[in-house]
Amino acid sequence: MKIEVLRIGQRLVRDDRVTTHVALVSRAFGVSKILMQEVNPEIKNTIYEINRAWGGTFEVEIIDNWKKTLKAKKKDSFKIVHLSMYGESIDSVQDNIRQEELILIVVGAEKVPREVYDLADYNVAVGNQPHSEISALAVLLDRVLQGKQFLKKHANAKQEIVPVKKGKKVIYKTID
Repeated sequence: MKIEVLRIGQRLVRDDRVTTHVALVSRAFGVSKILMQEVNPEIKNTIYEINRAWGGTFEVEIIDNWKKTLKAKKKDSFKIVHLSMYGESIDSVQDNIRQEELILIVVGAEKVPREVYDLADYNVAVGNQPHSEISALAVLLDRVLQGKQFLKKHANAKQEIVPVKKGKKVIYKTID
């Protein structure tokens, strides 16, 4: 399964941190790429530095037009999964989404245009109460990937956390 995230919208100042966290959750929860429009380009540098230290090949792509990107992905056989409080319950669609091979998850920042709802193959609600798009993305990815994303090791990681009952243990590696 290949999963990408499309971040639509960016509210100035407030969303730099939120968009960075959407990218970090995407990366940590097994997504291969995030596509973003109208964002602070420093977010791309932050993710690059995370990849350098912690390994992986997660990509950040800055796009010009979310609508063209969404339609192109759909044409390339991606199933569009739009996170929305107004969608179908995650419990009723997670098994179907799990069967898809190519997934593009749309995560909005501000009011999402009606066209996204119409283009989506799945409009998915992770609860029907206001909450963070970051939490909705994490829950969806964990449900779809069933925790397998946390078993992946990155060969090119310079540092790696070792789970311990108490304290902190980090292994630092020299990579040529």
